[in-house]
Amino acid sequence: MRGSHHRDLKPRVQTEFQAELKSDSLAFALLGAATAVVQVRGGMALPQALAGVFTSTGATPQARGAIQDVAYRAMRQLGRSEALVAAMAPKAPDPLVAALLAAALPLMQAGEDGPAPYEAFTVVDQAVTAAASHPDTVRAKGMVNALLRRFLRERDTLLESVCQQPPARWNYPQWWIDAAITAYPQDWQAVLTAGNRAPPLTLRVNTRKGTVEDYLRTLAEANIGARQVGPQAVRLDKPVGVHQIPGFTDGRVSVQDASAQLAAPLLDVRDGMRVLDACAAPGGKTGHLLELADVDLTALDADPQRLARVGENLDRLGLSATLRPAEAQARDWWDGQPFDRILADVPCTASGIVRRHPDIRWLRRKSDTLQLATLSAQILDNLWQMLRPNGKLLFVTCSLWPQESEAQAAAFAVRNRATRLDAPGQLLPVGGAEQDHDGLFYALFQKDA
Repeated sequence: MRGSHHRDLKPRVQTEFQAELKSDSLAFALLGAATAVVQVRGGMALPQALAGVFTSTGATPQARGAIQDVAYRAMRQLGRSEALVAAMAPKAPDPLVAALLAAALPLMQAGEDGPAPYEAFTVVDQAVTAAASHPDTVRAKGMVNALLRRFLRERDTLLESVCQQPPARWNYPQWWIDAAITAYPQDWQAVLTAGNRAPPLTLRVNTRKGTVEDYLRTLAEANIGARQVGPQAVRLDKPVGVHQIPGFTDGRVSVQDASAQLAAPLLDVRDGMRVLDACAAPGGKTGHLLELADVDLTALDADPQRLARVGENLDRLGLSATLRPAEAQARDWWDGQPFDRILADVPCTASGIVRRHPDIRWLRRKSDTLQLATLSAQILDNLWQMLRPNGKLLFVTCSLWPQESEAQAAAFAVRNRATRLDAPGQLLPVGGAEQDHDGLFYALFQKDA
């Protein structure tokens, strides 16, 4: 999935070709999304790839939204699209051509998110226009036209054929499918299907600045449908842009999945406590802890740039914490004073949040699970030494794989003679609207006096 031939390519949507594409056209969005797809195939995370595309093209906010929508849909159906291209193309297309086809094909068929968003012939026309506008694809515009038109003619037959292959049927690498079957023999199909749906937009109401009821009235006045789905959680009926959310810039609400909002209350923080949020970025749980109590909180993260985002989020909320750029498995940052509460949201494969980050499935490798579980065990054992007697440590991971979640928690408890308290355990991103959440895992431990 991380082939060197993709790394050598430098995808671009050059300024001199932008004149041929209107920024509000589907062709512009297709070419921008294709450029991002190539970069993901080269090992870059989709948000970073999109950020580069937005900068290089000078895309307007409207165009950015369109590019992002096309790119995320492409990621969710990449297994099927690549199988279709392999079945139809006489030889493997160049990377950007293949990516353009992978961006166009999902727009011509229904997905887990609903029906096709465009008329099929519009997609064909705009994909050919996009191909004609770029030097890396202009020679392949005839092939793009031929393959997409063939797909229209033979859609049912082609889909039936390629979907005999599990990666095309489910849109995940084979190892991921196998892991889901092993971990969840009864629910694996529902788990995989859920990961191919766009997630809802869920907010956390900052109760320091108002009640959930007050905020629901604010949304109603703005004609934004929503309902309460947790103590501070409000889910919008339809996602909107962050800056269209009433009160967001004033810190009245934050964007946070309902399952992630379980973390702070589980720690039962009280005024005056000394609290550590390890691996804190981007700071959603940090802000929630500070909203619940006046605590002396240290937010730790190994990435200084991501840690800066924690500070930005706290500034928006009108809250503060001590920010420390450091490795959670190290101790050189610690002053030796024990913590009353520790939130350990440890590194993992992020398999439980794949619906929010559909590129993860194509970036991860099977071996990553063991490597990340080993690192997480080191972090948990290290942080346990910093917890005072009778203190609580909450182990959180956004993974679906037991090696990173339940098996990790059980082994930790044995190694450290930790008392395990009630916590949700493994949450699966399946079920109806009431159970609609990411696939997080929670284990809560108390240190004996």
